[in-house]
Amino acid sequence: MRIHVLQHVRHEGPGSIQAWARARGHALRRTRQCDREPLPAPDELDWLVVMGGPMGVDDDAAHPWLPAEKRLIDETIGARKRVLGICLGAQLVAQVLGAHVTRATHREIGWFPVRRAEGALASPFGSIVPAETLAFHWHSDTFELPPGAIRLARSEACENQAYDWGGRVLGLQYHLEVTGDGAQDMIRHGAAELTEAPFVQRADVMLWEPGRFQRANGVLDGLLATMEALPD
Repeated sequence: MRIHVLQHVRHEGPGSIQAWARARGHALRRTRQCDREPLPAPDELDWLVVMGGPMGVDDDAAHPWLPAEKRLIDETIGARKRVLGICLGAQLVAQVLGAHVTRATHREIGWFPVRRAEGALASPFGSIVPAETLAFHWHSDTFELPPGAIRLARSEACENQAYDWGGRVLGLQYHLEVTGDGAQDMIRHGAAELTEAPFVQRADVMLWEPGRFQRANGVLDGLLATMEALPD
C-alpha cells in the first residue's frame, strides 16, 4: 500500500506511523510542505496522512501551499482513498468536508484523558477507540463535526476530539503517533505556548513517563490496522 504523508513543519513528522508502515510492508513517502516539495496526485497514493503544525487552516497568506493541499485532500476523499488527519490535519479535513474550524475555548497541551463518544460504535473505528485513554495534545483550535460524520471521542477541554466520515476518513485532534523524541521536539519549538492555563502542562510533566507514548502508539496501531483492512 502507498501511504503518503503531508508534513507541515520539520518537528511534526509521522512518528510511530512510520514504524507501523515499515513493519506491515507499506511504502511511506512524504511531502514536506515546509520545504515546498511537490504534492502527489491522488492516483499516486492509496492512503493520505495529513499531519499537524502550528499554522491555522485559513493561514493561506502566510502559507501559500495550503489551498493546493486542501484541493488534494478533497480529491483524495472524492477518489475514496483512505485519509487520516491528525491535529491540524484533522482540522483541514474537517474544513474540506464543510465544517467550521475555530479557536478553542481552551488550549490543550499535554496528557489529558480522551473518552469514547456515545454512538462511536456505529463506526468501524469505534470499537478500537478505548472507553478512556490518556492522549497527548497540542492544539489551540478546534473543529465542528463535519456533516454526516460520527463523533468518536471527546475530552473535558474539547468536545470534538475524533471523527469518522464515511468509514474511510478518520480525524484525530490528539497525537497518538507522537514518540518521546517527537514530544521533545514539539516542546522545544513550542515552548512559548507553555504558559499557565487549565489544560496546559509543564514540559517535565509531559515527558516524565515514557510508557505513555508506547501505550498511545498502540491505540493508533489498532486504528491504522482497521483502516488498512478497509476494502479498496
